[in-house]
Amino acid sequence: MRPYYLLEERLLRRNLELISTVARESGAEIILAFKAFALWRTFPIFRDYISHTTASSLAEARLAREEFGSLAHTYSPAYTDEEFPDIIRCSSHLTFNSLSQFARFWPAVRSFRDHQVSCGLRINPEYSEIETELYNPCAPGSRFGLLAGQLPDELPDGIEGFHCHCHCESSAEALQHTLQHLEEKFAPWLDRIAWLNLGGGHLMTRRDYDIPLLIRLLRDLQARHPRLRLILEPGSAFAWQTGTLVAHVVDVVENRGIRTAILDVSFTCHMPDCLEMPYQPAVRGAESLPADYVKTAARGEHVYRLGGNSCLSGDFMGSWRFPGPLQIGDELVFEDMIHYTTVKTTMFNGITHPDLVLERLDGTREVLRRFTYEDYRDRMD
Repeated sequence: MRPYYLLEERLLRRNLELISTVARESGAEIILAFKAFALWRTFPIFRDYISHTTASSLAEARLAREEFGSLAHTYSPAYTDEEFPDIIRCSSHLTFNSLSQFARFWPAVRSFRDHQVSCGLRINPEYSEIETELYNPCAPGSRFGLLAGQLPDELPDGIEGFHCHCHCESSAEALQHTLQHLEEKFAPWLDRIAWLNLGGGHLMTRRDYDIPLLIRLLRDLQARHPRLRLILEPGSAFAWQTGTLVAHVVDVVENRGIRTAILDVSFTCHMPDCLEMPYQPAVRGAESLPADYVKTAARGEHVYRLGGNSCLSGDFMGSWRFPGPLQIGDELVFEDMIHYTTVKTTMFNGITHPDLVLERLDGTREVLRRFTYEDYRDRMD
């Protein structure tokens, strides 16, 4: 009885088919952001639908070249002298966060001969509808991107594109508003560059997302700026609602009337976004209740807080109502735990790390990775 992440190929292909349809009908290229999903054993599935990926580090850029099989669209807040030669080798596009970074590394790009590399600048439209500041790249004082007032009238030789990212699981309407600000602030340059990367956060696979509006916005933007090649790099949209985290109850404790079911997984280790955002995930077969409800639940109600198996005091969430009392060994299924979850896990406390499992189209299950003591030990070596 081990915990495991379960990715369903059927659901993944459903999302990929929708995304490829949007790309075809809008004329934009849509690429996978590794920061949200990087299970490289599934890349053969992705290659049936998309051709490129986006990287935010040397490791991700290498993953693009060596495992996905194509060069990365790479952006980093700051490149280093030590890593930059390998980043060039693995990238087709390089976005710089500042003019000083571009000036520092442009000579290396200009002299690179193995393949063509297109350079761009990250821009900041000073507008975002993201309410959680932890995820807002356009918050006042942000370290990301250049404001319009910081750009020269003539872009430096070698700059061919702009990169803008200001969404997080956002709607097509949010993109519509963003484009209004972006075009207003950066109009003088948009007809001089070759590509515009609109970043990630476009949650087009969410049930209520307005796909026709997204396609229309991209087509209209292309019509207004015919030279621009449009790129989107969502992460969550690819793996949205494609899989679960399966855990088990290992104990039930009670303190001042609050019952906590302790699991063989951890929120801080295996579901960190729940604590960062924060948000309470859906548990299959259980009713999600207001977080503090567990404190006032009636004695006959089967209401529990769920606790992780780490020594962090705050490694818990609540409250859920279950159809009956929880028993040791019961299986709990956390819904939608693939995107931005599998990439953020840690081995804090050395707690058993969930296996990575892929359910194929025929219903068979393949264990992609089973983590061992040696994985934990070797991280400290």
